[in-house]
Amino acid sequence: MIHSVAASHAKGKSATDTIFGANAAAVKAAAQYGNEAVANATLGAFLTEDEKLGCLPTVEKVFRTLPANDIVGYAPIAGLPEFLEAVIALTFSDHKPDAYIEAIATPGGSGVLHHAIWNYTELGDTVLTSDWYWDPYETMCTDALRKIDTYTLFDEEQHFNSKNFSEKVKALLAKQNNLLIIINAPAHNPTGYSLTDSEWTNVLAVLKEEAKDETKKIILLVDAAYLDYAGEKNASRSFFKQFGGLPDNILTIVAFSMSKGFTMYGQRTGAMIGISSSEDVITEFVNINQYTNRATWSNISRACMKTLGIIYNDKELLAQVEKEREEYVRTIRARADIFIQEAKEINLKILPYIAGFFLSVPVQHPVEVCEELKKENVFAVPLDKGIRIAVCAVPCRKMKGMAAKFARAIAAVEG
Repeated sequence: MIHSVAASHAKGKSATDTIFGANAAAVKAAAQYGNEAVANATLGAFLTEDEKLGCLPTVEKVFRTLPANDIVGYAPIAGLPEFLEAVIALTFSDHKPDAYIEAIATPGGSGVLHHAIWNYTELGDTVLTSDWYWDPYETMCTDALRKIDTYTLFDEEQHFNSKNFSEKVKALLAKQNNLLIIINAPAHNPTGYSLTDSEWTNVLAVLKEEAKDETKKIILLVDAAYLDYAGEKNASRSFFKQFGGLPDNILTIVAFSMSKGFTMYGQRTGAMIGISSSEDVITEFVNINQYTNRATWSNISRACMKTLGIIYNDKELLAQVEKEREEYVRTIRARADIFIQEAKEINLKILPYIAGFFLSVPVQHPVEVCEELKKENVFAVPLDKGIRIAVCAVPCRKMKGMAAKFARAIAAVEG
């Protein structure tokens, strides 16, 4: 009897997403006990204080007033020119690197990750990221027949662990000629940490030292999905300036997404921005990633790209969007502050939070602690080394007392 007709590399694959699974459990509990009794800290989407999915009003207005042709029509494979121009300008603001820079449209930040893994690593290569990371990084690597390895994100003083980062970079480049490094920053998912400018300087010092061997190609992917929630616009972008003047064999890719900054989650619209000192490398970047667009999903949502282009080219609209977003930022900050302050009062250890949608609690038995939390109708996401809390989704009234619930659950499981 035939039990499988899949190719050898596809056999055994299955997708049980931890995040969406935890959300489904929270939704079920809300139906059983009532929404007010349940704290759902699972999904990375902004919910208002009355727990409605947040959509920036001006973005929605522009989107809804598009003509039919811009809603149903195809877009160029590389993306609408006005969208790509907006992506680059909005990403860097006053800190655009002195380099050759181009962008290619992708379906969200996930599309950027897919292309970077597929086009800049060899089959069997290992991709490097931090030990606190978004689970789909591993899924994408595995599906593309690559592996993933991690460096320790925090040192003993809870700063970026430059020493272990350097050790892992050197070890992997001793084994392979191409190395893709994914750094989710600023406002890191899942911890909310942001590297300081000096920590970015240390990262680049490590890469420049390794790049002296011109047989090595280093691709630094900055997953900046939460950039617009990372703090004051220019202060949170100042590190980008450091990506100018790097050796030709270092390519920086920034992952831009409209999901968070423009609350267009389901429209799946983003872009990969290539930064290089070499014009040839950027020409290649455009060519190969445009080709892979055509080979996978073809083109991206015209409507969402058009929406961003309109907003960017109208100063009043852009100012209004930024004003509306700032209100979301303040709300998220207030929620995080409640948890952080209450955690401090009861000596509950959390990882350093700077900004963004998430914060994390380190625990030894994440799955078991999450199960214990469910007894108090608190739902969060277990990771390898702890638990992620989506402060973007939990209103202030439900955030109050949550730290104590975590402490009780941890004590029940870990003593």
